Amino acid sequence: MSTLLADLTTPVVAAPMAGGGTTPELVAAVGAAGGFGFLAGGYLDADALAARIAALRALSDRPFGVNLFLPGPRRDSGAAEYGERLVAAGLEPGEPRYDDDGYPGKLALLLAEPVPLVSFTFGCPDAATVRDLHAVGSEVVVTVTGPAEARQAAAAGADALVVQGMEAGAHRGLFSDDPADPAGGDALGLLAALRLVAAAVELPLVAAGGIADGAGVAAVLAAGAVAAQLGTAFLVCPEAGTKPAHRAALSTPDGPRTGFTRAFTGRTARGIRNAFLDAHGAAAPAAYPQVHHITAPIRAHGEPDRMALWAGQAYPLVRPLPAAELVALLRDEAAAAARRLTDRLGAGV
Repeated sequence: MSTLLADLTTPVVAAPMAGGGTTPELVAAVGAAGGFGFLAGGYLDADALAARIAALRALSDRPFGVNLFLPGPRRDSGAAEYGERLVAAGLEPGEPRYDDDGYPGKLALLLAEPVPLVSFTFGCPDAATVRDLHAVGSEVVVTVTGPAEARQAAAAGADALVVQGMEAGAHRGLFSDDPADPAGGDALGLLAALRLVAAAVELPLVAAGGIADGAGVAAVLAAGAVAAQLGTAFLVCPEAGTKPAHRAALSTPDGPRTGFTRAFTGRTARGIRNAFLDAHGAAAPAAYPQVHHITAPIRAHGEPDRMALWAGQAYPLVRPLPAAELVALLRDEAAAAARRLTDRLGAGV
């Protein structure tokens, strides 16, 4: 059972944000402020991940985690046709190809050079992998979206769970991304998911999805979480590697609403609505990572109407503060919210 996440001085976790958002500097700053940060291993090969781990260790001696994407079943249906659609729209897509995101090499790295905590997204590692990580001293966390996934992760030996609500930005952590269901299963909101998972397993739970201020942190702690995980809120910190167009979109409080889409990667994810999402979302197949490779050259230009503007539903609440200041503010706001709750409950006694 996890002690790292349950015993945090400040129960705030910086989510792993693959694609450049998470940096060693961001993780170091969150850790120095009493929180906990994850390095994102997604989209990196083992050498690049090793370099980021080394950079973080040079900046900080605080505990941290590394997140890995678990490769899923290969689905090619519709990928080639989707690429042709983008060509017809006057765009220059890449070639669809399947890969395992370098998972075996990255897992081997983490077994050879252990880190305090390893988390998994897009599935559950098998029990043997969990035992191997435990044997080298790493705690194991699995991202889940509901009680069935939670039971599977608990049976595999996970030390803690990240419970992701449908409000969360970027990819949904579903074990199985059903091609027939773009929203992903029951698409549970965070409060419902947290309480259902708490009733299903006895593990420390970290709540994720739509949390952007201290009142949100206090709310999930009151609902049974040991910590709150925030991603979108940290994307506007100066230490984050967020692209300028993405940072600008997040900093527009009256901007467009968010929506689920497979348009950019072939996997269900939540982002700010833009021209590309609206034009191609309905046609995008459930073919990850083929669609990710198809759209990569288009997204690389950094044009706001053609890039994935990942964001949770509460993104209008983000504040462009240094990460350590944000963690401290979240702690103070959560404490104030807890006092208000105590006063409110006491008033009825």
